[in-house]
Amino acid sequence: MSVRCIVGAQWGDEGKGKITDYLAEKSDVVARYQGGSNAGHTVDKGGEVYKLHLVPSGILNKRCMNIIGNGVVVDPPLLLQELDELRGKGLACDNLRISDRAQVVMPYHKILDKLMEKSRGAGDIGTTMKGIGPTYTDKVRRSGIRMNEFVGDTFKSRLEGALEQKNTAIENVYGGQKIKSFYDEYAQYGSRLKPYVTDTSALIYESIKQGKDVLLEGAQGTLLDIDHGTYPFVTSSSSTSGGACTGLGIGPTLIDEVTGIAKAYTTRVGKGPFPTELEGKVADYVRDKGNEYGTTTGRARRVGWLDLVILRYAARVNGLTSLAVTKLDTLTGLKEINVCTSYKGAGENIYDFPADLDLLGKVKPECRMLKGWDEDISQVQSFDELPQQAKDYIKFIEDNVGVPVSIVSVGPERSQTLLR
Repeated sequence: MSVRCIVGAQWGDEGKGKITDYLAEKSDVVARYQGGSNAGHTVDKGGEVYKLHLVPSGILNKRCMNIIGNGVVVDPPLLLQELDELRGKGLACDNLRISDRAQVVMPYHKILDKLMEKSRGAGDIGTTMKGIGPTYTDKVRRSGIRMNEFVGDTFKSRLEGALEQKNTAIENVYGGQKIKSFYDEYAQYGSRLKPYVTDTSALIYESIKQGKDVLLEGAQGTLLDIDHGTYPFVTSSSSTSGGACTGLGIGPTLIDEVTGIAKAYTTRVGKGPFPTELEGKVADYVRDKGNEYGTTTGRARRVGWLDLVILRYAARVNGLTSLAVTKLDTLTGLKEINVCTSYKGAGENIYDFPADLDLLGKVKPECRMLKGWDEDISQVQSFDELPQQAKDYIKFIEDNVGVPVSIVSVGPERSQTLLR
């Protein structure tokens, strides 16, 4: 039995939902530890596509307990909508629990998100306008509303005070129109969510002590982490493995394994430097073959060659014990595949991922060219069945990152997953 943490090793969209769903098949608990409805995990099971935003990816396993941890910001109507859609597909969703310490996204958070983005320049940070940042801001300012208050007797008084404060900012700072009280509507949401709310830290701890398999699921990716990402083009929470401890209320010594999820290439959404970014026919080929469009926003993703500087950085800050490489099948048909091993900038070779975005925007990727393959690998049943060039590609990643690749994904279905 083990406690395994799943983290994105790039800029998000690495396929964490699929890998988490695969591992959740044999897990007793799946716990989401940060982010909010700005996340988008796509799971393809038996030809049915499930697009999850707040609900953990283990929800498809009926015997698995799914937990939304205290580090997540919960949008009540969107969560309820997601649950209703899952029930419409035959899932009872009785195996869901929500932390009583999780922060609640309110309508004024979404209004502030739009006003703030407009004031600093549309699209500057690339927010999804879901109110995630302002909710985390309230959390740090100690003025947010937590789930235990939202489903309890103090919600009305807490909301009245918060609404008065936010309307002042909306009107006086941003020139927006005041919003009316939405207590009656949200009180109904709270009533519906109340049965799910509990002390999830205690629940996870007890599960670990009982020797159960526990899977910790993050959203976004390492380079979107508020501390370790490409700041300021980052999310508002800790998306690295350290966030699992604070976002779930468990100690670091309880985590046995940390698996980093990485695409066989690199993608990014929104602004910010991207050293291995591709343009032209190869970019279009990878984007279309990999269906690189956001689950939450629908925006086309920027695509580039695999960047091992990023993966080495992710291995270091997350303490990765293994890697899962997804979408290897997307590279099929490319005669040559480049892999970035270092950067050239400021007159020297750069092997460690820099914090200086000006420098990162000027570096040139130093690449190693590997041979591609033409064989369809989407139906292979084992790693040994892969073309030699594909196996060499995986070995090159292992040798340069210093972390074993334990899982290779060759398609969206759970069955298209190769264990090593």
